[in-house]
Amino acid sequence: PAEKTPQYLVGNNIPEGDAQARGEAPPDTPVEEEKKENGDRKVTIPDQAAAPGGTGDEADFVHPEGGWGWLVMLAAMWCNGSVFGIQNAFGILFLSLLREFGSETDEDLRFRTAWVGSLSMGMIFFCSPIVSVFTDILGCRVTAVGGAAVGLIGLLASSFVKSLGPMYFTYGIVFACGCSFAYQPSLVILGHYFKKRLGLVNGIVTAGSSIFTITLPFMLSGLLEKVGLQNTMRVLCIFMFVLMLAGFTYKPLMPVRPSSTRTGGLCPPLSQIFNINIWRSLGYRIWAFGIPAALYGYFVPYVHLMKHVEERFGADANKEVLLMCIGITSGVGRLIFGRVADYVQGVNKVYLQVASFFVIGLMSMMIPLCNIFGGLIAVCLLMGLFDGCFICIMAPIAFELVGSKDVSQAIGFLLGLMSVPMTVGPPIAGFLRDRLGNYNVAFYLAGIPPIIGGAVLCLIPWVEARRKRREKEAMAKEHNVTQSMLEHDKAQGESKAGESIL
Repeated sequence: PAEKTPQYLVGNNIPEGDAQARGEAPPDTPVEEEKKENGDRKVTIPDQAAAPGGTGDEADFVHPEGGWGWLVMLAAMWCNGSVFGIQNAFGILFLSLLREFGSETDEDLRFRTAWVGSLSMGMIFFCSPIVSVFTDILGCRVTAVGGAAVGLIGLLASSFVKSLGPMYFTYGIVFACGCSFAYQPSLVILGHYFKKRLGLVNGIVTAGSSIFTITLPFMLSGLLEKVGLQNTMRVLCIFMFVLMLAGFTYKPLMPVRPSSTRTGGLCPPLSQIFNINIWRSLGYRIWAFGIPAALYGYFVPYVHLMKHVEERFGADANKEVLLMCIGITSGVGRLIFGRVADYVQGVNKVYLQVASFFVIGLMSMMIPLCNIFGGLIAVCLLMGLFDGCFICIMAPIAFELVGSKDVSQAIGFLLGLMSVPMTVGPPIAGFLRDRLGNYNVAFYLAGIPPIIGGAVLCLIPWVEARRKRREKEAMAKEHNVTQSMLEHDKAQGESKAGESIL
C-alpha cells in the first residue's frame, strides 16, 4: 500500500526534488492538485488547514496565562457587570414602570410590564447565534465595541419613552441586542489568554455581574427617587459608554479562520458562517437543550421578587437587601466554583451545574413559604451561591465539549436556545399573579424546570465517556490493522529478497 505523507511534512519547505522522490507534490502546487502517481495508486496530500484539530498555528499556540490578559479580564468583568447587573436589577425598574406607565384598574398590568425586562433578557440570548457568527468573521474587538454602541443608543432612546409600547422596542430589543453583541465576545476572548486558569478567570469575570447586582439596586432606588425614571436611564448610559472603551482591549491572539474561500471569493463559505461541527457531539446536543429546559423559572425571582416582598411584608420592607444577598453570594460562588472547576476533570464539571439547578429549583419553591424576612434572606443567599456556580462554568464546559476552535458558536447557539425560557418565564408569572392575586403558584412552578433540566444534564458525562471509549477502541483497531499491514509488507519484502538471491 502507498505510504501516507507524514503530516509534519505538509507545507514545509522541502526541496522539489526530494518531495517528488517521496511521491509528494512540490510545496507551491495547489492543494486540490497535489497528487503524484505511485505505480497504479495515487497519494493525496492531506490539507493541513482543514485537518480537525490541525497541526497548524492553533495547535502550537501557547496561552500567556496573564500579561495583557489581566486587563482583558477586567474589561470582560465590567462587561458582565454592566450588562447583567442592569438586567438583574430590573426588579427595581419594574416597580417604577408600574407607577410610571400603569394603572391599578389594569388587570394585565404586571403581565404587560414584565415583558419589558423579560424581552430584554431574552433578546440578549436570542441574538447570540448571530453574534457568534459576527465574532468569528469580524473578531471580538469590533463586535464588542459595536454592540456597546448600539446598547448605548437603545438605553438613551428608552429615557425619552412615555409609554410601554415603544419601551418594548428601545429597551427590550435595541438595548438588549447591543448588550448581546458586547457580552459574548467577553467570554470568547478569555480563551485567547488563559487555559490553565480559565475556570478561575471565568469566575472572576462573571463575578462582575454580582458586584453590580449588589450595588445597583441601592443606586437605582436613590436615583429613581431623586431624578426619576428617565434621568436614571441616562445615568446608566455612562455604563454602556465605559463598556465601549473596554471592548477596545479585546486584542485577539489565537489564529482565526480565513475570511475567504480558497478560490478567492469575498464571502466566507456557509460552513464557516454556521458551524455544524458542534452539533455532531451528542454531549453538546444534550447540554444545549438541557440548559434551556432548566431556565423557564430562572429569571422569575429577579423580576417579581421585589413586588412579592412588597405585597407580603409591606412597601417599607428593605427589599433591595434581597438582591444584594443574591449578588454577594453569587460573586462568592463564581470565585469558589470557578476555582473548583479547574480541578474537576473533563465534562464532570456538568455535575456542578446539576447541583446548582437542583438547589435553585428548591429555593424558588421556598420563597412563598417564607413568612419572615430572615427566611427570604437565607433563601436568596443559597440561590445566589449556586447561581454563581451555574454561570461561571458555562464557558469551561463548552471548551470541554467542542474544543477551542468551535467554542464561539457553541456558546452562541446555547445562549440563543436559552432566550425562549428566559423570555416567557416572567410574563407567565405576572399573568398568574394578575389572575390568582398572589405570587405563590408562580414561584412553585418556577422551581420545577431547574430540577428537570438538571436531571437531563446527568446524561452528559455518561455519553462522553462512551464516546471516548469508542474512539479508543477504533484507534486500537486501526493500530492493529496498520501493524498487520506492515508485517505483511515486511514478509513480502523478505520473500522477494530471498527469490532474488536464488
